[in-house]
Amino acid sequence: MMNAQDYPSTRPYLIRALYEWCTDNGFTPYLVVRVNDSVQVPRDYVNNGEIVLNVSYEATSGLQLGNDFIEFKARFGGKPCDLLVPVHRVIAIYARENGQGMAFPLDDEGGGDKSGGALTRSAGAVGPERPPVQLQSVDRPAGEGADKDTPQPPHPSGGGRRPALKRIK
Repeated sequence: MMNAQDYPSTRPYLIRALYEWCTDNGFTPYLVVRVNDSVQVPRDYVNNGEIVLNVSYEATSGLQLGNDFIEFKARFGGKPCDLLVPVHRVIAIYARENGQGMAFPLDDEGGGDKSGGALTRSAGAVGPERPPVQLQSVDRPAGEGADKDTPQPPHPSGGGRRPALKRIK
């Protein structure tokens, strides 16, 4: 009999499903990635150990959402870059325009995430507690907690605040 740890991760399937939902509905899919040595992204754009990537069709070339890696080409500051993101380093995918999406627990061991994309850790999990991931509105005026050194994505058209996606443990 197989237990939960023996099944493949649902994370790549959920990422692909939410990517498809975003693109089908005209939204811009963003990935939040916890960066370490296995993640190949321009380090100048990493902030607090994380990077937010626009993975829309318009922003990428050759996007492949595989079971183990997400690969694509993109431009950063006009300079072309090849990006390689292990799927287990993706901690969220969401639509820029409305903040709807899903957050994932970080699997530091490097194997696949066996939690099925659950937003909480199991009671028997061991390891250091990590701060929760919180996606905040980009509509917040500067000075309301906005970090002046953090590049902000462009503001979506229309008024109102965007809902925040928060992973709780």
